[in-house]
Amino acid sequence: MFKKRFSIVGLIVAIVLTGGVLIGTAAYFGKAYLGDWSALAQIARTRSIIASKYVGDVDANKLDIGSVKGMVRELNDPYSYYLDANALAELSKEFEGHFGGIGIVMGKLEKQFVVVSTVEDTPADHAGIKSGDVILAVDNNDTMGEDLETVVKQVRGQDGTTVELKIQSGKDAPRVVRVVRSDIKLPSVRGKMLDSNIGYIRIRNFNQATGKDFGKTYGELVNKGMKGLVLDLRSNPGGLLSSCVEVAQYMIPKGPIVSITEKNGRTTTERSRLKGKPLPMAILVDKGTASAAEIISGAAQDTKAGKLFGTTTYGKGCVQNIYKLTDDTAIKLTMAKYYTPSGRSIDKVGIKPDVEIAPEDKTGSNQLSAAENYVREELASRKQL
Repeated sequence: MFKKRFSIVGLIVAIVLTGGVLIGTAAYFGKAYLGDWSALAQIARTRSIIASKYVGDVDANKLDIGSVKGMVRELNDPYSYYLDANALAELSKEFEGHFGGIGIVMGKLEKQFVVVSTVEDTPADHAGIKSGDVILAVDNNDTMGEDLETVVKQVRGQDGTTVELKIQSGKDAPRVVRVVRSDIKLPSVRGKMLDSNIGYIRIRNFNQATGKDFGKTYGELVNKGMKGLVLDLRSNPGGLLSSCVEVAQYMIPKGPIVSITEKNGRTTTERSRLKGKPLPMAILVDKGTASAAEIISGAAQDTKAGKLFGTTTYGKGCVQNIYKLTDDTAIKLTMAKYYTPSGRSIDKVGIKPDVEIAPEDKTGSNQLSAAENYVREELASRKQL
């Protein structure tokens, strides 16, 4: 009888202890993934007070979305933001190769909204908006204090409508530019043959089709006798990492292209499988060369696969991923940093070209000439060996 009673008491104690362990475990993981319980309680309490006491109408869904936006905004990261249904759809279009707007790619540097690059032959290009210009206001709304998502939404809009931008270029006085929006199509790759069996390939950005389009263009130029390459990455804001790696397979020697390190320390290295020696190559870069375009530039420089000509690049050495919250909303979040084959982080620093040369005209024809001459000299020296 005593033994039976003891076993029942032991069972009760075991259950209590197990419950304590489970509660403790839940608390530990809850804090790790959801934050401090007291902070969560404040959020819930605030929502409850607003719902029951606020004299105006309350849209519970807007409150919840506001909480999500606030969390991401507090990261103070210009590349992380909330995507509503429209923004997510526009981003998907951009990856597919087109979007509605004026033809610029924006970034946020030191609380200013800077034009990273201007797409050729677009309304922004025709209006004289250039890489490095600062957007001070959109339709008389100051951009100071806004997040990137909000300003992008203000600039983009229905085809045929007009947006008014207050722009500052360097130390010049601000000016107002009126631009008519259109559907911006981004054929990301184009190529041609130059003199002396030198091919020229321009990549505007890295979207879903870039790898395939580059391979096709590269093959066509090889069939025409290409022996050396000038790769133009000027005003290329980057794009999909996967497409960048596909392109790198044609020009980076066998080995590392880029290493990506996540928050937990996990590092993934993307590698080139190129067989044989790459063609002599020069790469054109400028302050609008960013992200995925800098990955290729850094890999080429580190591996001596080619020389860089132009001006120092933008300096975006981090990687973002899209995390779906619902079927039509998401957050774009910086989730890793990347490093060139030699271990360099170029974030907020950029890549200094091997040959610094400023453009003498709008097209930077002098930069192209310098790059072409280098490839020509490389081809001549290889013939002598």
